[in-house]
Amino acid sequence: MEIYLDTAIVDEIKEIQEWGLVRGVTTNPSLIAQTGRDYKDAVMEVLSLVDGPVSVETLSDNAAEIVSQGEEYATWGDLVVVKVATTVEGLKAISQLRALGIPTNATLIFSLNQSILAAEAGANYISPFVGRLDDIGGDGIGLVAESVDYVEENDLDCDVISASLRHPQHLEDSAKVGAHIATCPPSLLKKALKHPLSDIGLAAFFSDWRKASRNVRGLEE
Repeated sequence: MEIYLDTAIVDEIKEIQEWGLVRGVTTNPSLIAQTGRDYKDAVMEVLSLVDGPVSVETLSDNAAEIVSQGEEYATWGDLVVVKVATTVEGLKAISQLRALGIPTNATLIFSLNQSILAAEAGANYISPFVGRLDDIGGDGIGLVAESVDYVEENDLDCDVISASLRHPQHLEDSAKVGAHIATCPPSLLKKALKHPLSDIGLAAFFSDWRKASRNVRGLEE
């Protein structure tokens, strides 16, 4: 399972990139608005940092406008993936963008039907929203599993991105059900790395090392 960052904050991307595991980034207008930056400027800087797909969301629910925006986004860099809401107009646009050779990420997916339709329309990526579905009593990870099964059983050229992840268990469960990609806020990855036994073990290691170092110095003296 590949790890993507779900952020538009450049400093966060730079920080987590140093871990050596970031394979792509998903952004959206809300994330960019939080930075207070111009949309294109923010995306272009993200593209300059990331050696992998960067999802850039369209700002319309009209197929012609989505396609036009997607064509523009594609000029920003070879790694741009056009993020499109899974609606009637979105499906039309996904199909047209596929024909143009422009990759798409179908977003705001909350049901297997939506996953099926988006994948069959030609989306290169589909993004079930785990946390938001869980919020209303649904089974977000179950939807990821069903979506993976569908695209793999039908041999579709489409990866499932487990999105809207809220806590480390979501990340772990995404891997267990075979998600091709998990997109995570940096804060989630930091939590996922932590474990109390690791902290205890590290403290004990350094304590033992300090004692051993003192003993060595004593023998040398």
